[in-house]
Amino acid sequence: MGMTITEKILAAHAGKKEVRPGDLIEAKVDLVMANDITAAPAIAAFEKIGVDNVWDPERVVLVPSHFAPARDIASAAQIKRMREFARRLNIKWFFELGQAGIEHALLPEQGLAVPGMLILGADSHSCTYGALGAFSTGVGSTDAAAAMATGETWLRVPESNLFIFHGKLRPWVSGKDLILYTISQVGDDGCRYQAMEFTGEAIRSLSMEQRMTITNMAIEAGAKSGIIAPDETTLEYVKPRAKFPWTVYQSDPDAHYARVFEWDASELEPQVSFPHLPSNTKPLSEAAGIEVDQVVIGSCTNGRIEDLRIVAEVMRGRKVHPRIRCIIFPATPEVYKQALREGLIDVFVEAGAVVSTSTCGPCLGGHMGVLAEGERCLSTTNRNYVGRMGHPRSYTYLANPAVAAATAVAGVIADPDDVIKRTEVAL
Repeated sequence: MGMTITEKILAAHAGKKEVRPGDLIEAKVDLVMANDITAAPAIAAFEKIGVDNVWDPERVVLVPSHFAPARDIASAAQIKRMREFARRLNIKWFFELGQAGIEHALLPEQGLAVPGMLILGADSHSCTYGALGAFSTGVGSTDAAAAMATGETWLRVPESNLFIFHGKLRPWVSGKDLILYTISQVGDDGCRYQAMEFTGEAIRSLSMEQRMTITNMAIEAGAKSGIIAPDETTLEYVKPRAKFPWTVYQSDPDAHYARVFEWDASELEPQVSFPHLPSNTKPLSEAAGIEVDQVVIGSCTNGRIEDLRIVAEVMRGRKVHPRIRCIIFPATPEVYKQALREGLIDVFVEAGAVVSTSTCGPCLGGHMGVLAEGERCLSTTNRNYVGRMGHPRSYTYLANPAVAAATAVAGVIADPDDVIKRTEVAL
């Protein structure tokens, strides 16, 4: 019997000819990442191990992203500790403010995540890098510390589920809608400790940015990882930026999957996830008209340049509704600079939006847009748990960037087509 792409990557890193779901393996890792929340406990655990150096200072990545720029003294101390650790151990990939951004957009952009890698990230959305054909998963700080010390980790080989999206996407439907729909069908723990492999005509038509949105949210279905087999789109993205060699793996035709799901993507309209779970997702037509107080556009899910171009397409020449606030945060400094070059930032500011530095802040209710009691927010982020973006009695809806931009203009959850037609008539 053949193997899935996930099983092939894990077998190669365990030095085995083959592995099967349920096997316990010791595997060599290619990259370990931690951020300003998870690095400090990882450093403490690393120091308890008693080694003098990380296993490879060119394969450890430290990114101040969640509370950067530091929001208070405690977060300043957290960032200081990772900065000093990086300097003391000559860690190459410490990203200082000005170069740092949201880690799951930053690593692929900087060519640090490439096909065939085994990547551990001390952050649950580290499954993002599966969009490049890597096995990538979130781990705790202690596991990250052990991997930083030894270059190895242990894993139970996950079962794989195959998600096939046939057909072509309708206008304003994106990768975000495909993953929200998927989670609504399988549930928030429907793929617990399993790999989610995505394929089909609709997936192959997506840009790398949208593929990363899909694998980013695999954890929202409880999955160990999400993955998309590399194709020409992947290699075009990887070749000009790769910092490491890569290997392309593909699933065998006779690979075994725990479950196979097949859907027609052309039947889907934009999706909206209602409070308080990503699985509580409905078609946009069932959400239209709900009033919101704030719109947040950005994050490791939808803060890339393609997302901002879509937002600008909807906002250009229009104004943010006077009753609401709209916060836009480009995912990395490179995205920010590109948005400046293309005039997108001008569009946002002229529309009345606030453009933030590259940070995870609003997504986790950290800073730069915390919600008060009773407030509703429509966000392009990836999680809408109780209190995720602020007060426990605030409410977060998740949607794609086009719907977010339309909502910012309309003041209620809105269809981009309706907003564009309505304002064109008014003009």
